[in-house]
Amino acid sequence: MPDHVDRVLSQWAVERPDLDVSAMGVIGRLGRVQRLVDASLRATFARHDLDAPSFDVLATLRRSGDGGLTPAGLMRSGMVTSGAITQRLDRLEERGLVRRAASDADRRSVVVQLTPAGRELVDAALPDHVATEERLLAGLDPAQREQLASTLRTLLEHLGDEA
Repeated sequence: MPDHVDRVLSQWAVERPDLDVSAMGVIGRLGRVQRLVDASLRATFARHDLDAPSFDVLATLRRSGDGGLTPAGLMRSGMVTSGAITQRLDRLEERGLVRRAASDADRRSVVVQLTPAGRELVDAALPDHVATEERLLAGLDPAQREQLASTLRTLLEHLGDEA
């Protein structure tokens, strides 16, 4: 069954038959999927009084163990700039969800850790987040999911995304 992107491609085939617009089919669908995914995740996070960037920080700290991470480690894990991570940490610290403390290894360095309230919040939000992702991918069987994940991994590597 043709989708919106198919209709766009058909229009281009008529108007510009000299161009191979097949890449638009992939990029257009990726964009449409991303908008739908973002909207669903925003709704899930909002139920926990979070936004995606805040969840990203809390989840990164949670999966990294109790030792915490430096702001630089959070930047690498969250793929954000130092200014963005500082703003996120300020907001989360104001809410009592994270704390910054001097590193035991190097007093010049700061370590960010979840507070008990931060751990409780991310532990409550995570099952809802996973359920939302499951719902979003329910139209794909396990083999299709693996194929899509593999194809996207290859594309990300080609585009220079770092591990």
